[in-house]
Amino acid sequence: MDKNYYEILEVDINASPEIIEKAYKTLAKKYHPDLQDDIHKKEAEETFKIINEAYQTLSDPEQRDLYDQKIENTIISQDKYDEMYHQNQILKNKLNDLQQHMHNNTYSQNVNHNTNINNSSNNTENFYQNEPYKKNLQYEQQVNEARQQAYYDAYVQDLKNRGYKIRYKKSFSDYMKTFIAIALVLFILFLLWQIPFIKNYFIELYNTNPVFNVIGKILINLFN
Repeated sequence: MDKNYYEILEVDINASPEIIEKAYKTLAKKYHPDLQDDIHKKEAEETFKIINEAYQTLSDPEQRDLYDQKIENTIISQDKYDEMYHQNQILKNKLNDLQQHMHNNTYSQNVNHNTNINNSSNNTENFYQNEPYKKNLQYEQQVNEARQQAYYDAYVQDLKNRGYKIRYKKSFSDYMKTFIAIALVLFILFLLWQIPFIKNYFIELYNTNPVFNVIGKILINLFN
């Protein structure tokens, strides 16, 4: 999908019709061709046309429902993404294996050459133990890691460019972080409640403000 009407109007996919209308009016006023100078008028006309196109689709309930279904079809699941990424990694690993094989053949030729010159069986072991060779291996390892990361970033960016949205599964660590954050907030609130003037302030706010009174009753009923 080439165009994302929600992104064009700079609203969330769950935005209400009122928010969509407000966003449209704001952008229409900003990019209206009659309000632009001669240099930017043509560019503004194209942008204004796209904004109108997006609004006409999203302001109509039936058209928006059909459009949302199209968007849903472009959202790739985490499992499908993992499968595609795994297949992509297999191809990258084959390429790396081929490069490593060529690298090993090159070093094998160097070792044989040194053996023939020195006529010593220890030359091969000494060759692999010398510092230049170790540094070269470390450098190639760093290059391979950087290449794999670049492959991954390019793969993700390619999916995004084609309109896909990645839905990541939350891990146990993510849930633990959320739980710890909530527990920390509750603990801070508990400590603040122990301070007399803060406690009295919230009690007075609960007794005098209808909104806080309703919220307080709801919380009390939940805990009870």
